[in-house]
Amino acid sequence: MRERETDVVVVGAGGDGPALAWRLGQLGVDVTILEAGPFYGNERWAAPNDAPGGESSTDPGDLSGERYDEQFTAREGEMNDPVAGKLRWGPADAERSPWQRAIPQQAVITQVAGVGGTTQHYYGNHPRAFVPAIDEQPHWPIDYDQLVPYYQRLEAVHPIEPAPTTPKAAVFFEGARRAGYERTDGYNVTSEGYRPFPNAILQPDERLMGDGGERDGESAGGEGESATDEYRYPDYEGDTLAAHEHQGGPHPRGAPVRERARRSSNVSLVPRALDTGHVEIRPNAFATQVLTAGGPGPVAATGVEFRDTWAGTVERVHADAVVLAAGCIETPRLWLNSGLPDDGWVGKGLTTHWFDFVAGVFDSATTETLVGQPAVEPHQGQAAGARVDVPGAGGIAVNTFAPGLTATTMYAAGQGEWSFDRDTAGEPWDTCGRLAGRELKERMADYRRTLTLICHTDDRPRQANGVSVDESTTDEHGPVPLVEWEPHPDDDARRDDLAVRAAEILREAGATHVHRADAAPILLHMQSSMAMGKVLDAGCEAHDVDRLFVADHSALPNGVGGANPTHSGQALALRTAERMAERYFGGVDEPLGGA
Repeated sequence: MRERETDVVVVGAGGDGPALAWRLGQLGVDVTILEAGPFYGNERWAAPNDAPGGESSTDPGDLSGERYDEQFTAREGEMNDPVAGKLRWGPADAERSPWQRAIPQQAVITQVAGVGGTTQHYYGNHPRAFVPAIDEQPHWPIDYDQLVPYYQRLEAVHPIEPAPTTPKAAVFFEGARRAGYERTDGYNVTSEGYRPFPNAILQPDERLMGDGGERDGESAGGEGESATDEYRYPDYEGDTLAAHEHQGGPHPRGAPVRERARRSSNVSLVPRALDTGHVEIRPNAFATQVLTAGGPGPVAATGVEFRDTWAGTVERVHADAVVLAAGCIETPRLWLNSGLPDDGWVGKGLTTHWFDFVAGVFDSATTETLVGQPAVEPHQGQAAGARVDVPGAGGIAVNTFAPGLTATTMYAAGQGEWSFDRDTAGEPWDTCGRLAGRELKERMADYRRTLTLICHTDDRPRQANGVSVDESTTDEHGPVPLVEWEPHPDDDARRDDLAVRAAEILREAGATHVHRADAAPILLHMQSSMAMGKVLDAGCEAHDVDRLFVADHSALPNGVGGANPTHSGQALALRTAERMAERYFGGVDEPLGGA
């Protein structure tokens, strides 16, 4: 068995692990990151789905815009298919099936393996947590103000700015204004209101802006890869407004990796981590055990055992501290499969923003009046560039998918009865539930005239929801995770409230037909399964295992009010890096969060 040593070993190079590694690297701490999936956009893996390629990457010069262009095609099926797509939860080897999870209820888990994790298909949304969700809910052991310096650091380096107002956002804003919401400014959310999404997507090149460029940045956008491929770096910089975030966010074509518009962690944080000269990233390395010393009393983490997903060999990395950043499912799975202490909250308290979707169809005369064009055009502009905040209930946002995902998520993946079996008399929507056949075709024929909204519910952590392991089902990495999540009636009530609000916004904007998906659970925004204040202390170190930290969304004590969790997860990871340095690596001369 091969063995090696480092200062810190991090399990997971998704949205949060690279943030922690970057900060530790700045402080002179040597970090090895183990990532189960592939490393796209790196010269050491010219064909990451076909061959093992290199072993690890430490040089920012390995990052390749040419490889990024080859590997992120922006084709919906090739990139997003959950079984055979490049952005899936599975090994780099395209010939092998996805990794297994057990889900006893009707639900779908949406996660991506690889350097960048699920930020490889996120929409770049980076709102801060709602202030009341931290300061007025009982879950957090720290105050909101303690996160603000880390938010500010990320807002500067990604950077994070309000999304440009493209036509679909303008339609949404007008509906929100007519529904009685006021426009809000600033990042600290304390009250209801509408605003552009704070997004980690570079602003579009001024040459892409339409005649209304001074009116909040309306743009004609582009239609598909053939059109946007013309807008190449360095002639054009920043966002191409093509709504390809879910397919990997590859634009502008021809740009170096670190100049791509959408600031997924593999684009923004991984290069910065490698720049420090103290960070090594090893893809195709699936962690199977946390190594410990001590006992039968207190134990301390001493390293990680992992499996090379191409060769099948087992190796070990010994370290002075271990960080789990594998996400809300795999972090508790690794903990439990390692036989670490369980206080009853390991893997429990899972939150997931209990999504729902509401869509409105607009006639040409209405959109011509509102935005000066005969259709909403979902493909124009950032996929999610506008939102309404409702502290205490959650949030509502523009959320436009490519056609395939729209047909599935908006119309075909509901829970309960088919639409034709539902009586919507007295409801604010005309139809609700699953569609099929002619009705589905008719709705999709209206795709370009349709505005889809997503409801992010402020569901609260409950011990019955979470992750355990299914001892009866094992794969090459041990017993598989068993994921169980059911909404509480209070969560249902908040979701219903948001759906009614979303329908009202669409009606006020002039929608002629409104459909509610009544979606089955989609486990995408996951938080809280290894919460600080329960499993972890206020520095995100495990209560029952010394030198073992968690730095992913599972450490967030709740669902941050319904705000997209990436910003809070990365901010907390930066703070955790400083707590680690203070406890075990000589301290921090100038902490981002102050003394």
